[in-house]
Amino acid sequence: MSLNSKPDATSSLAAWLAYLEALHPKTIELGLDRSRAVAERLGLSLDCVKIVVGGTNGKGSTCAMLEAILLAAGYRVGLYTSPHLIDFNERARVNGEIVTDAALVEQFAAVEAARGDTSLTYFEFSTLAILRLFSGARLDAVVLEVGLGGRLDAVNLVDADCAIVTSVDLDHTDWLGDTREKIGYEKAHIYRAGRPAICADPVPPRTLLDYAAAIGADLWLFGRDYNYSGDRQQWNYGGREQRRGALAYPALRGANQLLNASAALAALEALRERIPVPQQAVRLGLSQATLPGRFQILPGQPTVILDVGHNPHAAAVLAQNLDNMGFHPYTYAVFGMLGDKDVGGVVAKLAGRFDHWYCAGLPGPRGGSGEALAEQVRAALPVPVSAPAKGEEAAGISACADAVQAYEQARARAGEGDRIVVFGSFLTVAAVLQSLGRKS
Repeated sequence: MSLNSKPDATSSLAAWLAYLEALHPKTIELGLDRSRAVAERLGLSLDCVKIVVGGTNGKGSTCAMLEAILLAAGYRVGLYTSPHLIDFNERARVNGEIVTDAALVEQFAAVEAARGDTSLTYFEFSTLAILRLFSGARLDAVVLEVGLGGRLDAVNLVDADCAIVTSVDLDHTDWLGDTREKIGYEKAHIYRAGRPAICADPVPPRTLLDYAAAIGADLWLFGRDYNYSGDRQQWNYGGREQRRGALAYPALRGANQLLNASAALAALEALRERIPVPQQAVRLGLSQATLPGRFQILPGQPTVILDVGHNPHAAAVLAQNLDNMGFHPYTYAVFGMLGDKDVGGVVAKLAGRFDHWYCAGLPGPRGGSGEALAEQVRAALPVPVSAPAKGEEAAGISACADAVQAYEQARARAGEGDRIVVFGSFLTVAAVLQSLGRKS
């Protein structure tokens, strides 16, 4: 859609999303000035408990658990996450329900009317629209996931009553810096003076600690202010004043989920005077929280695992999760990753876990060909695999046009007892999920 043919309140959601994609000259342009100016014109106000969740990995899982627990406690809850896997609507939920096209279009039209000649990125525009949706929904609490970083992310327009930084590691280095210290500084800016500031990273960067101290945030550190313990059957949360024992393990699978769950419970402990949560709601919420694409195991054989992890920290967690599973004769990677990510770092963390890599091309300006990705995999494996002669297949590495072709090749090769791991990007997982949906 050209900018000359602006959508309106009668336009489709698809027309609005196409308009948003073309509206701003840059896909990402960090900064709060544009968003804040439009938010003021909209008169945005969230009269409820506001929890903001940032971090390199674990944000989505932590948000999902918070939402599920608060819903189980009987509260009206808004949840904003990004990116989406298949449909844009996945980004916003009110009371556990994905919002409708009509509700989003109404908010997009309002933002468009308010912005005047202020240019907004796709993320800024959609964030303002969803915040406006929440402001009119009579909510008790909102859980908001930071898109990128923290300091200059549009979600940081919201003054959090409690903010969580789940983890700090290397990702989006072009925007946030190339060290944990630089990235930690960016993420710490979702903290607010005098308010609970949860840090779930077991080894937080000094910049995060210093920033929290400088603004006078009420910093809750994992291992100091709260912790967890557990055995094979159940686990326990211990906070500053609150204990929650004999908890079932979260429905979300994976080695780091207790770290995420304990951060969520620390936030709820810190907010207990405003939104008290009974023990049964914690039990129920943890058992019901779901999040597609986070070490998601599909039913049936061979075992198919979907994981959107796309940086070395997430890859290390995926490797641990794979190691904790039962025996599988062969494991196949369906791997697609954007060109601006640390492909070598991800491959190194997962070296030795796969009998064959099916490398998928991804679309868009940040994507690349399967052949280029296969070259990077070859170079990153501890024992470099030489490039094959033309027409031949490298030992353990295949180049595929896209994620669906990569999955189909892996599926054709896998036996019933084998394992297929689809990972590396939201785009990779979404393509495979969509193809499976069409076939079911």
